[in-house]
This record gives sequence, C-alpha cells and structure tokens, in this order.
Amino acid sequence: MNDSRLHRTLGLGDVTLLGVACIVGTRWLALAAHAGPGSVLLFLLAGLFFVVPMAQCIGLLAGRRPQAGGQYVWAREDFGEWHGFLAFWLYWVGIASWFPNAAIAYMSIGAYAIDPALVQNRTLIVGASVIAIWVGMGINILGVRVGRWNQNVGGIATWAMVVLLIGTGLVFYGRQGSATPLHLAPSLEWRTLSFWSQIAFALSGLELLGMMGGEIRDPERTIRRAGWGAAILAVLFYSAATLAMVVLRQPSEISDLYGIVQVGQVAGAWLGLVFAGLSMLTVLGQFGGLGAGTARMSYAAAKDGLLPEVFARVHPRWRTPHVSMFALAGVGTALLLVMQLGDTMRAAYQELVSMMVLCSFVPYFYIFGSGWKAGLRLAPVSGILVTFLALLFTAVPTDEVGNVWLYEGKIWGGAALMLGLGRWIFLRGKAAAGLPTQLR
Repeated sequence: MNDSRLHRTLGLGDVTLLGVACIVGTRWLALAAHAGPGSVLLFLLAGLFFVVPMAQCIGLLAGRRPQAGGQYVWAREDFGEWHGFLAFWLYWVGIASWFPNAAIAYMSIGAYAIDPALVQNRTLIVGASVIAIWVGMGINILGVRVGRWNQNVGGIATWAMVVLLIGTGLVFYGRQGSATPLHLAPSLEWRTLSFWSQIAFALSGLELLGMMGGEIRDPERTIRRAGWGAAILAVLFYSAATLAMVVLRQPSEISDLYGIVQVGQVAGAWLGLVFAGLSMLTVLGQFGGLGAGTARMSYAAAKDGLLPEVFARVHPRWRTPHVSMFALAGVGTALLLVMQLGDTMRAAYQELVSMMVLCSFVPYFYIFGSGWKAGLRLAPVSGILVTFLALLFTAVPTDEVGNVWLYEGKIWGGAALMLGLGRWIFLRGKAAAGLPTQLR
C-alpha cells in the first residue's frame, strides 16, 4: 500500500542522479589508486558480478512493491517480519556507521587541501565532520523538492571532478607518459583482502532507489532504467578516474585518505582546492541521498509497529519522516565520537569502515534472496557469492591497525551488540503492539 503522505515528485533524471550520488564516493578513488592500477579490474569485476545483478533485482522488486521501505518491505513479505526487521536494522546500523567514516574522510580531504598540517588536528576534523552530517541531512529534512537538488548537485559535482581528473590525466600522459606502469592484475597479498570488500562496498547504493519508491513517479519503469544507468556510470567513473590518478602519481605517493587532492596538485595547488571543494558537494549529496533513503526504512518499520510510533511521523509542512532522519544523524554522530576512544583517528576510521561493511552487506542476502523468489536465477547467485566474500574479507585488519585484538573486538563486539539490540527492539515493539513475538 502506498502512503499518500509522501509526494511522488522524483522523475528519471532525479533518480538517476540520486543513484550516482549514492553509489559514487570520491574517497574510494584515493583508496583504489593507493592500491594501484589493479583496482580497475576489481571495479569491473564488482560491477559485472555485484552491481548489475543488484540492478536486476532492485528493478524487479521495486516494481512489484513500490512503496517506501525498499528491502525492509521485500524481506518482510518474502521471509517474515523478523527477517524484514533484521534487514532494516543491520542496514540502518551500517549506514549510521557510514556517516562518521565518510565525514572523517571528506573533512580530511578539505583540511589537507588548505594545509596538510590540519589533518593532524583531531578536534578540527571531528568537529567539522559533525557539522557536515547535520547539514547534509538537514537539507533533506526540508523535503524532497529541496533535498533532490542537494543530491543532484552532488551527482553533478562528482562528474565535474571525474571530467577534470581524466582530462588532466590525458594531458599529463600525452606530455610525460604514465607515472605508473599500467598493469591491471590486482595484488594477491593477505593484507589487501579487506580492500577487496571495500571495492564491492564502493559500488553499493542502488538499494536506496527502492527505499524511495513511495516518492518516485512510475517507480517500476523509472527505478529499473535509473538503476541500470547509474550502475554503468558508476563503474565507468571508478575505472576511468582510478586510471587517471595512477597516471598522474605513483600509488606509493597517493594517500588512501586524501589522495584526490595530492593528485590534483600535480597540475597545481588550485586544482587540489577545486577537487576538495567538489568533494564537499559530493559528500553533502551522499549524506542526503543515503540518509533520506535509509530513514524511509525506519519510517516503514514504525508504521508496522516494530519501532515507536514517533519514527513514523511525517512533518506537516515538509512531508518528510523528520524524526527518523534526526535519529539516523544522531546515532551517526554518537558513533563518530565513540570510535575515537582508545585508538588513533586513522585506526578509528578503519574500524568504522569495517563495521559499516559488515553490517551493511548482510541485508544484501535478503535482496538477492527476494530476487530469487521473484524468479531471477543468475543475478541472485552472483550477488550472494560476492556478498559472502565481502563479509569474509572485511574483518582482515589493515596496516594502519596497531592493536589487532582491539580492532576485531570493536568490529565483532559492536556487530553482536547491534544484533542483540535489534532483537530486543523487535520483540519489545511486537509486545507493545500486542502481536505474537515468534521470530519468523
């Protein structure tokens, strides 16, 4: 059933740009370039075996059930209420973890462009990250008519950056050749396995289109077309931009955090500043798109009585689930602060990335499972295999981690805590609504 309180204002262009804004993150370019040109093959493989199957499943499922909530609704209808809630809850926690690590990454990019010494100022980076989270989410609380421009500008800024990056790389290559031998075989070292899972995560995000189904015009046709378009554009973006970066600088000279600025500075300090500014616009669009879409899941769960009624409130003027959006921004801010305890900021960043991937990827089993039940075969099998490998690799610590036990404890302990908390919330919500509490 569609919710008449949400306005269907998003067309094909809006949804395609939303998909691009939700998938593409320029911070992943620095990580990929730091790992070397072999990242290009990993992007292409992830696109073929993960993004394309995701586009097939989401297009079909959104057409069958186009209301707000996306994968929560699909899992609930196909596997039962508990599984629907679990798909929502783990994904919600994953996105709440994404907010602080994305904010740290992009604020570090901006700080490095102004003065490299500023990236050591932990108070500045954390404070700026909190502001960015609330500005990006706050714009979308004003409604999709306003918020869509935030996502659109973020998508346009992303493509402006890649055009500048590729153009600079071509000019540099024509004059001096490549700074890096362009071999496309990825590294097979143990320490690079967690990077493989992050490549797959870098290409996730299409599921957000299904969550916004209640506000999209002709959702079945629009989401299917926009999903394919955004998927192809995202793979091309990552592949071409990574090649351009390693043409401009050697991987060892590119930081995995603020490398986009370092690469821009090859052409002059001004281009580094331009890349930093475009990155700020990109992340605000991502905060809005991912935050707004994820908040629709808690809104849908509250309508079903699995969360307190307050999460289902829609602002009378802006027609957005503002309480759900405030809650997501609040939890993201809290995680940002908690993860700073007992470790360096770089290690805290890696812990947030691993926890984000761990929690966010589990719900993809439900998306691909629903795709299987809807009649697809090859796409769900491919997607489930990539999801399993990503989860397996994500717990491998990186070189930045000094205390492996603390690192693993935060990741797995945090995931177990969130799973237990989710079960408690589910049972409490069912009991408060006077419903049976079987974990079906």
